Amino acid sequence: MLPTTSRSRSSSSSSRANPLFLQYFRRIVKWQQMDVEYTFWQMLNLCTSPKVVYQHTKYHKQTKNQWARDDPAFIVICSLLLAVATVAYCATYDHSGSHAVVVVVSVLLSHFLITGAVIATCCWFLTNSYLREEAPNSHVVEQRVEWLYTFDVHCNSFFPMFVLLYVIHYFLSPLLITHGFIPLLLSNLLFMVGASYYHYLNFLGYDVLPFLERTTFFLYPIGVVIVLSPILILSGFNPSRYFMNMYFSQRL
Repeated sequence: MLPTTSRSRSSSSSSRANPLFLQYFRRIVKWQQMDVEYTFWQMLNLCTSPKVVYQHTKYHKQTKNQWARDDPAFIVICSLLLAVATVAYCATYDHSGSHAVVVVVSVLLSHFLITGAVIATCCWFLTNSYLREEAPNSHVVEQRVEWLYTFDVHCNSFFPMFVLLYVIHYFLSPLLITHGFIPLLLSNLLFMVGASYYHYLNFLGYDVLPFLERTTFFLYPIGVVIVLSPILILSGFNPSRYFMNMYFSQRL
């Protein structure tokens, strides 16, 4: 149930944002304060039972009065796993140690952190500007989507896609980067499933917020992905070869 209070209290929630960010970033360098076991539990369930994870998000809101995580362990561990996976690709396909460092940094920033920040900002603007339910009266507290929560949603959605498109893809890559219809088909199917699951988890992350409406909007990209996949297959576009050529063109 929503508390009934004056609208002016909404400003107090925004004033807590800066201390929350400061506390969040301070904990990044304090590994002993991170709940690593719970983070791995979340990662496992995001791949198998994602609704369970967002049920716990509701409990977090009830106990700590915020939707976003106050523990940066998920981002830190996800970044480390992504770096390890990228090093594995570099060890297999790269030709230079210095180039490998550039690839690892580039993947961390462009594939996860910067892209995630851009997506989170777009979703934060979209949800707060167009998808919030109208308050029935001026005495109901105005709720807004926290930017840090939108980044949490991106991280949650990214991890299963990481398992598919970085880990499983790594073991299948000797086949996927070869020429032929079977590699072309498998590569497109793998990317279609990964992208679709990302957007499905994105939808779950915003659907759990009781003050948002029309959250099915976040399912629409899945339709675009499904429509585009046959077109890419028929045109002969192999996403595995495309992305691998971006970083390891001299070895393919």
